[in-house]
Amino acid sequence: MTEGPWPDGQTRGDRLVRIGQPPRSRGEAVRKMVWVLPWLIYLASPAQDLAAGHHGSAATVAGWAGLTAFVGIYLAIVFRSMGRPFRGWVVDAAIAVEGALAVALAFGLGGSWFGLFVYVSVMCGVTFPLRIAYWTIPLNTAAMMLAGWYHHDLDEAWGLFLVVLLIGYSMIGVRQLVATTIELRKARATVAQLAANEERLRLARDLHDLLGHSLSLITLKSELAGRMLPGHPDKAAQQVSDIEQVSRQALVDVREAVTGYRRPRLAAELAGAQVALTAAAVTAEVPAEPDLTGVPEESEAALAWALREAVTNVVRHSGAGACTVEVLRRQTLDGPVLELSVEDNGSGGSGTGPGNGLTGLTERLEKAGGTLEAGRAKRGFRLVARVPLDTGGAVGSGA
Repeated sequence: MTEGPWPDGQTRGDRLVRIGQPPRSRGEAVRKMVWVLPWLIYLASPAQDLAAGHHGSAATVAGWAGLTAFVGIYLAIVFRSMGRPFRGWVVDAAIAVEGALAVALAFGLGGSWFGLFVYVSVMCGVTFPLRIAYWTIPLNTAAMMLAGWYHHDLDEAWGLFLVVLLIGYSMIGVRQLVATTIELRKARATVAQLAANEERLRLARDLHDLLGHSLSLITLKSELAGRMLPGHPDKAAQQVSDIEQVSRQALVDVREAVTGYRRPRLAAELAGAQVALTAAAVTAEVPAEPDLTGVPEESEAALAWALREAVTNVVRHSGAGACTVEVLRRQTLDGPVLELSVEDNGSGGSGTGPGNGLTGLTERLEKAGGTLEAGRAKRGFRLVARVPLDTGGAVGSGA
């Protein structure tokens, strides 16, 4: 599936809640808060306990005040930990206050308040360093069990024992996963930058090797021709002829080098086909990662050109609503081949014969030792391109 553009130019990935990164807009901040709020379900029990009037007036007021402070601190710490966290001492002080509130309210108001220890475990797992989180989470769990023993309500405490213990360690795992994901994204960006730099260096080195000698020779012969021209025009003409030959050969070398850099890749063309067909409102079935073992570069490039031409025809001329792309390995009488088929349910265009695009593809495939078939199918138009595989490569049953 591709990520189509949203009306404001963002992709679908840009609109999702970005874990481990600060909100970029008020809308994203709201989405982060909406993601956090459902986890406040364990606060329903203490709120119901206060609303039921099980305690005196002073205890009820103190309970509401303590619950409000607890929730406010929890949301502040957790929400900020998604983006730009507080300073370490602020977090330590906040969790200490949260732990004290949970203990005071649970010991003072009963088993309905044991759910507060769940949020203390979450905060410990999200914010504390690993070596501290590993012992504060079981310590928090032990405090809840002690409160259950104090109120003779161990059944309630045991019901939350695994939740309080495991949710803290689960948040440690989530935090580690987020950190690893961020590091992987940075590593991928670094690798991409290094690859681009290496490609630039290789291009500069190849062009220097190709043109350095030729341009130096052209300069030398031009100077010789200039000196010979007044007294020896015949020798000057020979130098000019040599200059023409050297320059033509240099042009050929440069074209061959650039052709190598511009050679299309089948995997890239498949990804581009998915994007193009989806943008044209054509339902597309495109393989993601074909097996190209044993496929020569020239053959792969020929298939990539065939795919590009076929998809262009589907988008521009066929009027199709669906298109299927397949890349398969087949065993034929002439040996193993890699077959690319593009089939749509459209009209196939208005032409009565093969156009320039198909003619050029046929010539390109023949140069790579392959073949091209194109014509009407049962429900539309079908193009099949085949190229031979290297006999040293493995042949599978399909892609």
